Amino acid sequence: MSLLLSIVLPVHGVERFLPRCLDSILGDTPAAESRFEVIAVDDLSPDGCGAILDEYAARDPRLRVLHLTENQGLGGARAAALPHVRGEYVWFVDSDDWLPERTVSVILDEVRHEGRQAVPADVLITDFTHVYPDGATEPNPWRHVLLGSPLVEGCTLAEHPALFQTVMSVWNKVFRRAYLEDLGVAFGRGYYEDISVTYPALLAAERLRYVDRPCYVYRRNRDGAITATASPKHADVFAQYDAIFAFLDRPDRPGRPVPTSLRTLVFDRTVRQALNVYDTPGLVPVERRKDFFHGISRHFAHHRPDGYQFPGGVRGVQYRLAARGARIAYAELRRTGRLPRELKRSARAVAPAVRQGVRSGARFTAYNAFRRLPLDDNLAVYAAYWHRGYACSPAAIYEKAKELVPEIRGVWVVENRAQGAAMPAGVPYVIVNTPAYLKVMATARYFVNNVNFPHTMAKRPGTVHVQTQHGTPLKAMGMDLRDRPEAAGGMDFDRLQEAVDRWDFLVSSNPHTSEHFARAFPGRYEMLDTGYPRNDRLANATPDEVRAMRERIGLRPGRTAVLYAPTHREGQGGYVPLLDVKDLARRLGPSYTLLVRTHYFHTTGPGDLDAGEDAAEIVDVSAHPAVEDLYLAADVLVTDYSSMMFDYAVLDRPIVVFAPDWDEYRRVRGVYFDLFAEPPGAVTVDADGLAEALLAGDADPAARARFREKFCPWDDGGAAERVVRRVFPVSG
Repeated sequence: MSLLLSIVLPVHGVERFLPRCLDSILGDTPAAESRFEVIAVDDLSPDGCGAILDEYAARDPRLRVLHLTENQGLGGARAAALPHVRGEYVWFVDSDDWLPERTVSVILDEVRHEGRQAVPADVLITDFTHVYPDGATEPNPWRHVLLGSPLVEGCTLAEHPALFQTVMSVWNKVFRRAYLEDLGVAFGRGYYEDISVTYPALLAAERLRYVDRPCYVYRRNRDGAITATASPKHADVFAQYDAIFAFLDRPDRPGRPVPTSLRTLVFDRTVRQALNVYDTPGLVPVERRKDFFHGISRHFAHHRPDGYQFPGGVRGVQYRLAARGARIAYAELRRTGRLPRELKRSARAVAPAVRQGVRSGARFTAYNAFRRLPLDDNLAVYAAYWHRGYACSPAAIYEKAKELVPEIRGVWVVENRAQGAAMPAGVPYVIVNTPAYLKVMATARYFVNNVNFPHTMAKRPGTVHVQTQHGTPLKAMGMDLRDRPEAAGGMDFDRLQEAVDRWDFLVSSNPHTSEHFARAFPGRYEMLDTGYPRNDRLANATPDEVRAMRERIGLRPGRTAVLYAPTHREGQGGYVPLLDVKDLARRLGPSYTLLVRTHYFHTTGPGDLDAGEDAAEIVDVSAHPAVEDLYLAADVLVTDYSSMMFDYAVLDRPIVVFAPDWDEYRRVRGVYFDLFAEPPGAVTVDADGLAEALLAGDADPAARARFREKFCPWDDGGAAERVVRRVFPVSG
């Protein structure tokens, strides 16, 4: 039986990450599944990686290990593996990352699907998730470019050139092996080694196809990553650019012809990348910056397409200066947003764009310049959920601060224009990395967030940082994950401690939270034992507000509304339910409505929700902007390990815990109490028990009363006011 897939795994210096990576690949399918192989390359790793690989290979024949006698780097290690691969498709996975659950099975199915096509895809492009050192995750930021595009069915790059806006790395691309071999391209040596393969492979492909499932978890900003490491090796990027254009210039180039328009896009993308590397503080060593900038100038001279038109605005000015090698003038533009006097005349046509402000390459210079301004005692910056918008306890504090300290101007940080447009009317906001954002981050006296602000934004003396967090913890948090590497996911605990050291206040929802936060986040901050400001709305809710919310959501009178809200499980990527909601809807019948809300990390939802005429109506409410609205509308909450149970308990309504994987979750993540011993209501482990608990109605009010006594003692509707009066200068 032929192999469908070969996974190539270069390994060097990743001893603490390697077991998770191997387990996510080999443990994903039964050992009898022999339609794939893993070729691991021990690239003369200085730690215990070689022994780990040999131990796994002894247990699983699907893993073969190559031990190199000289370090070759990522590109060389991949090249060493290629003569040994036998699969129809080959996937290059980095050994410090991992694959979500069931990913190998999904990719095998995709390869089987392609084998039945008249024109099989030359490259499968997968969705992915970013994970940061503090454990935060982020869905693929370019998914909107892919979803709904011709790539879903399959097309060429010329038919969807917007693909160039996405990541050009090799790790989220699965290549048809025969196609890759025929291309005649090779991975480079040193940094940025994969773009000399990905660009040609995408450009020449007869068919590219996007797989809309998070199939890869990529570690961002970990120690040792090239995007966060100062090194002269960043200049290696120019050799990779040369290889890309050498492929384009080959008269015997295989695959589809590459139109001039695509060559221009390739050139523009490479220039932008080179300037980003040059502009990012700390990447190119000071003594190499001059040579690197002249490398960009040489790149223009050697590879600029015929008839190339410079882009407009500030970027066009930057490109012109780079093409001329005018490093001093470029630095002046970044520093001040203005050109030197002798260059103004030639740039008069773009002067209005220059005056608009500093762009991405200059943001740190601009931020440092703004930091020389005095602090604004009447400015507070708010953010929530990694700049996703107006939400959670920061929103409740903002509202109460407007009432009690109206002289303090509150400004919200959002990620993009779409999120800004979704902000409530009249709420001021700035967009990340714009000049307005840099100025408020540099000059505000107060900062309120339910996660951490970027570490690149230093804490100025005299500023006040309020950390609200975003939930009562059932699962282990922060420093308590030090002895749980599988759950920590490579968390950078030193960086976490740096963030905690900036906090002046940490808001706590209850005594349980205060106890565990003090250990999980050790610091000199003041713990605010106030209750959660976001729960004030629940504590103060009136029957009229509840009725209005049920009408707004479209609940029919007389129906029992069940809110089903499972938590995110690390490593699974997207929405992977343990409950068949259509089966539950049929068990409950038409007198119920199921409101299904997936976690905000997930980019895919529950899919088809039609369970038939005699079943409960199922409504996907994942996109509803405020979960508090859903709390008010729902008659009962079904969740597993989410902090939502602690919030919903404020309403004193039934809660059913559906925890079929409790033992596994407790083992992997770690928990602060036994949910089965101290539940908020009924606890079930299977679909039968869940349906019985819901049909029984309010079966265990005594358990809920004990739960509320322990976890809701401070939720009296006044938490936000207590925070505002302690943090801000409230008179009277």
